[in-house]
Amino acid sequence: MSDPHRHHPHDGHRPPAGRWHRLTHRLTPHSHESAAKVDSALESSARGLRALWVSLAVLGATAIVQAAVVLVSGSVALLGDTVHNTADALTAVPLGIAFVLGRRAATRRFTYGYGRAEDLAGVVIVLTIAASAVLAGWTAVDRLLDPRPVTHVPAVALAALAGFAGNEWVARYRIRVGREIGSAALVADGLHARTDGYTSLAVLLGAGGAALGGRLADPLVGLAITAAIALVLRDAAREVFRRLMDAVDPALVDRAERVLREVPGVRGVGELRLRWVGHRLRAEVALVVDGEATVRRAHAIAVEAEHALLHAVPRLTAALVHADPAPVPGEADPHLALAHHAPG
Repeated sequence: MSDPHRHHPHDGHRPPAGRWHRLTHRLTPHSHESAAKVDSALESSARGLRALWVSLAVLGATAIVQAAVVLVSGSVALLGDTVHNTADALTAVPLGIAFVLGRRAATRRFTYGYGRAEDLAGVVIVLTIAASAVLAGWTAVDRLLDPRPVTHVPAVALAALAGFAGNEWVARYRIRVGREIGSAALVADGLHARTDGYTSLAVLLGAGGAALGGRLADPLVGLAITAAIALVLRDAAREVFRRLMDAVDPALVDRAERVLREVPGVRGVGELRLRWVGHRLRAEVALVVDGEATVRRAHAIAVEAEHALLHAVPRLTAALVHADPAPVPGEADPHLALAHHAPG
């Protein structure tokens, strides 16, 4: 079984193949030590925090501009949009806390570390999106039942455009960084920003309808945007739910199996499991090797298999590899003593 403390912080590289590749690989500076893995994890967390604080500043400035227009126009629709933008900015708080917690080292109680805090933050974000959808729908229905005129329509329209531009920029930024570092919570937060951008568009279209004398334009568009928010909520909730249930992309499993079978000395791939811990992946795998191999040889094969996995699977930072002897006719199953412990 390979040493779980020797990790490799590479993202998405193919396993070395050929003499020239092996030679250049040995001459290229890179580390197999756990300190390098920690540095990579800290770097990704730092990028997530930077994305949060930048987006918090952008959305905070947008909310301040909109709040000023609300005071002079009395627009209830713009007030709702401002509330949405403020809530979206504040979602940076639980996610920021999660990224900071994720930097803490594993303990004897939390032996996998604190990466799961990101998943909990993702749940908070999904609930916030749901609350935004409810508020948007409630505001739209209220305006349908009690239509009110909108004053200072040009200022409201400009504030709505500012809200859409700010939210869409933040959404793209958060989603891009979240996908690059593997953070489902940050992606969900980006989707939340996009929902608030849709709400801003509703305010803009409603202001246009109000300028033409249609009092029902604003609430009708608001209902349509509420439906759009519900669709985004579905996607974000699905992504966070999958992370909570340890779901991974099946293509990653296929890639890992293919790479393991190419490792010299591996006769077969048994059980293979991948799971996310925050925005980092861990793997557990059982390999079949020659039953006559020495312990040192079996360990060397396991280490090479771990090495290949760390090169091939993006954001994989830990792999626990177990070597099983190839079966021999007439030999008892080496795992027979564990059979009665298997789940029913």
